[in-house]
Order: sequence, then C-alpha cells, then structure tokens
Amino acid sequence: MKRSMYAGRVRLEHAGSDVVLKGWVDRRRDLGGLIFIDLRDREGIVQLVINPEIASQEIMSIADSLRNEYVIEVVGKVEKRDQENPKLATGKIEVHVTGLNILNKAKTTPFEIRDHIEVNDDIRLRYRYLDLRRPSMLENFKLRAKVTHIMRNYLDNLEFIDVETPMLSKSTPEGARDYLVPSRISEGHFYALPQSPQITKQLLMASGFDRYYQIVKCFRDEDLRGDRQPEFTQVDLETSFLSEEEIQTIVEGLIAKVMKEVKGIDLTLPLPRMSYDDAMNLYGSDKPDTRYDMLLQDVSELVRMTDFKVFSEAPSVKAIVVKDAASNYSRKDIDKLTEIAKQYGAKGLAWVKYVDNNLTGPIAKFLTEITDKLTVTLQLTNNDLVLFVADDLAIVNDTLGALRTRIAKELNLIDESQFNFLWVVDWPMFEWSKEEERYTSAHHPFTLPQKETVAELEGDLSKVKAVAYDIVLNGYELGGGSLRINEKDIQERMLKALGFKTEDAYEQFGFLLDAMDYGFPPHGGLALGLDRFVMLLAGKENIREVIAFPKNNRAIDPMTQAPSIVSKKQLEELSLTVKKHD
Repeated sequence: MKRSMYAGRVRLEHAGSDVVLKGWVDRRRDLGGLIFIDLRDREGIVQLVINPEIASQEIMSIADSLRNEYVIEVVGKVEKRDQENPKLATGKIEVHVTGLNILNKAKTTPFEIRDHIEVNDDIRLRYRYLDLRRPSMLENFKLRAKVTHIMRNYLDNLEFIDVETPMLSKSTPEGARDYLVPSRISEGHFYALPQSPQITKQLLMASGFDRYYQIVKCFRDEDLRGDRQPEFTQVDLETSFLSEEEIQTIVEGLIAKVMKEVKGIDLTLPLPRMSYDDAMNLYGSDKPDTRYDMLLQDVSELVRMTDFKVFSEAPSVKAIVVKDAASNYSRKDIDKLTEIAKQYGAKGLAWVKYVDNNLTGPIAKFLTEITDKLTVTLQLTNNDLVLFVADDLAIVNDTLGALRTRIAKELNLIDESQFNFLWVVDWPMFEWSKEEERYTSAHHPFTLPQKETVAELEGDLSKVKAVAYDIVLNGYELGGGSLRINEKDIQERMLKALGFKTEDAYEQFGFLLDAMDYGFPPHGGLALGLDRFVMLLAGKENIREVIAFPKNNRAIDPMTQAPSIVSKKQLEELSLTVKKHD
C-alpha cells in the first residue's frame, strides 16, 4: 500500500479521513484489551488505537505481538481525541486502526530511542543508525538541510557558479597534515585529500568564472576536539575584482538570511569589526566571545612599582576581574584555575580578592602601596576576584583568554540565546612556530599582504600584515577569508619568506605560479564551516551532533571500525608495506 501521509503530519482537519501510515513502534500500551501504539516517523508521533470492537482478531493478535522499533504499516480512520495531548503536534487526534501489517521486526535496542538519555558516546556512534532515530537528532539534520538550501539559493541569486573541485589532489606543505591516498598506477606516488579547495578555486578565477561556490568536504589529519572532525564540510566561495569589504558584505548578507529564516533574528549590518591586536589584547583570543565582559586589562606599568619580582620583572602583566565572585571561589577552586593556567604555558596564577575596600590573598601584601590605584584602574567593587598572569605577552593573553572562557561557563555568565557575530581583521601574515623554529602562514601562503608591509617580506616578517578577515560567532571561528596574491613576483617572495627554495616552490606550486603569467585577476574569498555553524544554530556543544556519521575523538568510526587493516594483496597492488612503530 502507498503511504498517504507522514504520521507526524496528521491533524484535526483530517478527522473522518482514511489514512495509510508507515513507521516505527515508539511505544505500546495494553489497557485491558484496548491497545494503544505510538507510531513514529521522521515528522513525529501519532497515537494509534486498536479496538477489539472495530479491529479483527487477526489485527488484535498482530497488535499484541508488537514491540518497540518494529516497522509497521497501518490503515485507519482519523478521529478527534476525547483527551487531547498538548505535548504532541498530533495531540488532538488519533487513528483507529482497521488494517495492520508488520514490515519488519526488531531486536531490543542497546539504548532507548528517546531524547535526553545518558548513553556513552561510543555506543551512540556504534549504533548511529539508531541514535539518528531520536527526534532531536532528526531535527538537527532538518536544520542543516534548511541552512544549506538557504545558502545555495542566496549564492545562486548572486550568480555564483557551483563547481566541483577534485577530491584527489596534490599534497602541499603548510597547515595541517594531509590524508594521503597511494596511487596504484603511479608506483610510489600519492594523492592527498584536500584540506580545502584553495588553489583550485583560485585557478577558477584565472579561468574567468568570476564567482564560484561549493559546499564541499575537506579533510585534515589533526588532533580532534568538540568542534573538529577529520572530515568536515565548508561553504567555499571565491570572487574576482571585489575588495575585502565587498566580499564581507556578501558573506554578511548570507549569514543574515540564514539567521532570519532559521532563527527569526534580524541582524544589524554591517557586523562589528575588531582588529586582531585588539582581539588578542582585550579577549586573549583571535575568536573573541563578546557575549560577556571580563576583558583583559594591562597593569604592567602599575605593578612594576612593586617589590613583587614576579610582576616587576615580567615582560607583561595583565588581569581579569571576575565581578562579585570572590565568595564563589575558594583557594581550592583557584588552585584548579592555576593548573589550567599552567597548561597554557604560564608559570602560575596570582590572585587577590577585593572585600570591604581591602585586598586579601597571597600577594595582597605586595600591592599595599598601589591598592588605591589598582582599585581605580580595575574599577573594583566589593566581592570582586582579580586574577593576574605575568609572562611573555602571548602566554599572558592565551592564559587569561582561556580562564575568561572557563569562568564565564562556570558562573553562567553567557546568554545562550545571543548570537554575537563580528569580523576579526588586520591579521599578521606570519606566526612563529616554536616546534619548527620558523615563521609559518597564519592563514595560508596565498594570502595577499597589505601593500604597506610587502617590503618586510625580505625583512621583519612579524611586521607583515595580511588582507585577511575571519568571521567569528560566540567565541568560535565560523569562517576565514582573504584577498589572494595574483602577481607572480609577490607569490614567489611569499614562498621564499616561508623558507621555500625556488626549485621546491615550483615543485609544489609550479602550476599556480605558471598560471600567474596568463592574466590572473585580483581575487579573494572565504570559507564558512558549515558543521560548526549548524552546531551553534542548534545550540549544541559538539560538532558530532550535526554530522550524520562522525568519528570519535580518536578519529575512529565505532560503527564501521574505520580505519581498518587492509589485505596483503591490496598493499602489494599499491607497492606498500606497513611498518609498525616500536
């Protein structure tokens, strides 16, 4: 029989109609011969009534055998319920069954198909097909589908062209580690799965496509956390002949349309802009969460007058003030914060409490002479907790930025209903890698340097600024973009600054450098993290909640057991041997 409608869409206006429904048994209740079945499909739940006065003995027998998660089809008449259930969209009606058939039986599931149940993450992923039956999970993916639909329509209307770029590409250095794919035909050679379509989308601009977009899978072999997966999806776009402000305006319109249609929120445009330096100095993060205060305050000059050598001899000393929280944090609690500070490279965490117009705590005696100035500078009020970090500026910013976020969550200072977007601009072109003892690209090596700093490509690389811009939402990097280099000379100088010898640069990027000889237009673009955006719109804290079949935090799929060992024959075809680490 053909299904006439989704079970979750039956409404009072259908009363008196015959319907054919198909789905899963969510719950079965036997009330002395009268059997009630909650039938679930992707649109919701409807109550079925199997009444011995109407149903045949065969139907009653089948109904009596039903168990949770059996797949069934029913024929019945929609009737108005005597007692409405306001918790269900279908709560004003019920379906009186006149036909019933079991399409498939089900074993007892390893966990209940219910929202708000505690289940080990690996168990959820092992039985992901069951986990996805839960209504809240289904809603996440309806949301994701709606977001992608809105984005496609928006970009299509602006005459962007949807182009697929290769999944098997060339391995390039810089950035995260590549996932490598061995070639059977070219022995000893490897493809790489793309970390992004960066170079190919730039080549599309050289081809005259002018406006490109793609909702594309990307791959990075990096350590995982709540907002990262080894494979992820980004909304990738590139344009020619536009300024960074024009590109940002397009992206703002895209985000505003999503927010309006998905959340009913009207964004105020243009979005706020903050320099990278201000973000780091005030928030301790290049992706600042502006939903709460607790800004970093520089007290280096003020505390240099004290006898406390930890402060007076430190390159930088900053503080955050946790308002009205001195009584919330015991010495034991602050010890826990100190351990977090050490994880970010700080040697320790100094603190005082401001109570009854006095500073108390381990270092209060060192601040006696500057108590009044410190009180005014930090605008202290009764019961404030002040946390200090003294170290190199980068360590100070990173540490206090992390503590700021931790404390805001502990004290419930964050309004979860807020969506605070902003642009972080004026990025440094390079960042120093302690591991490699050299400068690496802060974004990627194809980012255009700001004109006034280009000369420093052969000088002090720390002074080179990029025409780069990140879009940030609630403390998460939502996307990053830049104008790109389109002149061969500047691209060669950029690669040289990163340590590439000429022959190595051409070995890795010769096809791009050659393309710059044939009229490469000025261009730029941006990529938005689709998974992360949907995660935030759905109010989730882990990106796995909006990816259908994700990996766990060890980059393993507990359901399929990927990655897995392959046969000796497969390895031989690829001319590979596996050598295990000792």
